This record gives sequence, structure tokens and C-alpha cells, in this order.
Amino acid sequence: MQTIAKTILKLVRGIHMKKILSLMLMMVMVLSLAACGGEKQKPASQGDSNQEVTDDSGKKEDQVEEDNDLKPEDGAELLVWESEGPEQEWLKEMVVDFEAKYGVKVNLEAVGAVDAEERLAQDGPAGVGADIFAAPHDHLGSLISAGLVQPNTNTGERIKNDFMDAAYSAVSYQGTVYGYPTAIETYALFYNKDIFPEAPTSYDEIIAKADEFNDANANKYAFMWDIQNAYYSHSFIANGGGYVFGQGGTDKDDVGLDNDGAVAGAKDMLRLKEILPVNSTDSTTQIIEGLFDEGKVGAIIDGPWAVQGRKDAGLNFGVAPLPKMSNGQQQPSFSGIRVLWVSAYTKYPNASKLFLDFITSDEALLKRFEVTSQIPPVKALADAEEIKNDEFVSPFLDQAEYAVPMPSISQVQYMWDPYGAAFGSMWNDGVAPEEALKKAADAMRDSITAEEE
Repeated sequence: MQTIAKTILKLVRGIHMKKILSLMLMMVMVLSLAACGGEKQKPASQGDSNQEVTDDSGKKEDQVEEDNDLKPEDGAELLVWESEGPEQEWLKEMVVDFEAKYGVKVNLEAVGAVDAEERLAQDGPAGVGADIFAAPHDHLGSLISAGLVQPNTNTGERIKNDFMDAAYSAVSYQGTVYGYPTAIETYALFYNKDIFPEAPTSYDEIIAKADEFNDANANKYAFMWDIQNAYYSHSFIANGGGYVFGQGGTDKDDVGLDNDGAVAGAKDMLRLKEILPVNSTDSTTQIIEGLFDEGKVGAIIDGPWAVQGRKDAGLNFGVAPLPKMSNGQQQPSFSGIRVLWVSAYTKYPNASKLFLDFITSDEALLKRFEVTSQIPPVKALADAEEIKNDEFVSPFLDQAEYAVPMPSISQVQYMWDPYGAAFGSMWNDGVAPEEALKKAADAMRDSITAEEE
């Protein structure tokens, strides 16, 4: 009976989501015929206590009853994949304490967060994949579709109640929490204090500064950002009212990159072409960081990962929330959540979840901040002295209040290329925002339709 179940589960993991329901029904039929009595075993990836509920809209959702009395399996030994660098250094400290408390051996391997999903899809079925792995929150949809992750059955309520809303929504799908958030990231305004003694709070201030500071022949500009990178430029579109997907980023059938608000945001963005008369290929992150470090650029848009580089350059700089646009509204940004996940292939789900509970406590995440400088996504920790008094960290936390999580449904993969191309065509070729954004949105809609056929 178990052999039959495992065979069907392998088939389920390898097919399109819309066929899963029929295969699940087939599984039930086969197991019923093969059963010789006794309780049926559920696959670990489905959790032990799923129950179907209905939300306010009548849509059915899967809820997982939490298990707050987990004990590690006999002989459990864990493999954790996490990016090389400070994240690994923090984990090494956590592993020592966890092993001492639970007697469970934990092995660490450096695997990049963006690479883990593809590798687990190959190594998991072979039995050599990680029990726990790091991957960005916007991989959630594809992780679920591929059957690579288990629900969070032990700390979901804590994440819902104690973590930032952006973190909770980033690891949730149809009411079920899957991941364990470790940090929240967004971008903000870096400004040279020798050029802007006070952080500019509006783009009007930046435009006024350009009149006296700009010198195109010397590559001197009051403001630059990575124009054709949709991750950054979406903030202009979002300010006008554009969005990627409706229903908080979950409705693939509602693409909002070409609505009236999106067009208005794009037109407001294009005002900046007067003070930044360069091709988008000459305004990439690598270029603008170099010019900023040389004192040739007054302000740039960048993320917390760029702080240390500016410190190393000896620059007199500050960080502030993004400026207000013409409508007087704070410019929204995309936010990303760093997440650790339990593999659907682990032989030790209890030990894995205990470890993740252990390392996402307030105390552990504050220690993580001290090692990585990445902001913990826990509401109470925003008031920690180490965070609120850090001049290079607290502005990102302020900006996070206006941030919108990147969509985590799998169809987000269809956004990046056409959306980035839209910014390039508007900026470089003078294509009207209505035309450029409609082309990008239609490309997304066509890809989503093709996926369903």
C-alpha cells in the first residue's frame, strides 16, 4: 500500500497543478482497494491535520491545525541549505545551541537561495536533498506547484500575529502558512550628505538640485536608479495605482500593470528624464553605485545589501525612505522576504520544524540581525535598540511600512522580462506609457493563458 502511494505522489509532483485534483481522487481509489485495514498514512507534505474551511468570499481554503508538541524523530539528522556568507555564520551559532538542546545533528551546506528550488527538484527525489532550505518568498507558488515544501504546522499562528503583515502574506497560500520568515528587505534612497545636507523628501527637491548640480559631460547627476530593473521601477507605477496582480498579488487573472493608475505613475516617472538624460543601459546598479561612490551622483535607489559597500568607499552618505511623487504620496517599493522552508522530501519533518521554530524566535532573529544586518520581520523587534538606533537600518524599516510584497504565485515569472522591457522602451525610445505597459501586461496575460491550455 505504501509503495503504491509513493508512486502516485511522484507522479503528482511532476505534473501541472490543474491535474492534481484528479490524481488525488485516483489515489484515494487505489488506496481504498489496496488497504487491508488500519489507518492510512498521509504524505508528509500534506501535514497531519488539514481541514477545509471557507473564507468570507466562499472560496475554500486549506487550514493546518498547529502541532505545538513536536518531538524529533529517533536518529534525526538534518541538512540545511543556506547562502554562503553572514547567513551561514549565524546558522553555525544557532546549530551549536540547537544540538545541545535537542541532540539532533545539523549539517550546513552553502547553496544560494535562488538556486535551491531547482536543486531540490533534482536531489529531493533521489533522497540527497536538504531537509531545510532557503529560498525567496516569491518562489512560494512554484514551490507548492512542484510539491517541494511542507506547510508550517507549528508556528503559523505566531507568524500571523507577531510578524509583519508583509511577512505573513509572503509565506501564506489560501490560508495556509508554509515558510519561516527570517528577514524583510526593501529598497530606499541613498543620498550623499555633501550634496544633499538633508535627505530629499520629494522628487521636486531632487529636480531643483539638478539645476545646479548636473553636468552630463562629467557624468554628474542629482539622481540615478536602475531604470530598466522592474524591481526598482515598479515603485513609480505602484505610486499611481498600478499593481502586478489583484487581490493582494494572488489573482493571476487580474493584471494591473496597464491600468490608468499605472500609466499615471509612469508619466510621473518620465519627468525625471529631464534630469537624467541617459540610456537605461548606462544607468544600471553597478554603474550608479560606482558614480555615487565617486561623489558624482547625489542620490540613488538601492537596498540594504549596498550599505557596506558605501561604507567601504568612505562616502559621507545617509539612507532615507523614498521621496514623495507629484501626487504627494510616499513612493511604495517592492519588498522581499527571506524565508526558510521544510522540504517535502525530508525524513525528519518534526526535527526540521523544531529547528526552524528555534531559529526564528525573537532572540534568534535579533542575533541574526547583529550578524547579517538584515531586518527581522517581527513587529516587536522594530523597537529593539539595536535596530531603531541604527542610522543605516531604521530608514529601511520606515520604507517597509509603504512596501508591497512581490507576488509569490508562480505566474510572477511572466512579469520580469516584459515589464523591464517596458521601462526601457518608455525611457529610451519614447514609447507612450499606455502602449509600453499594455504590451507588457498583454505578454503576461498571453503567457498565463498558454499555461492553462
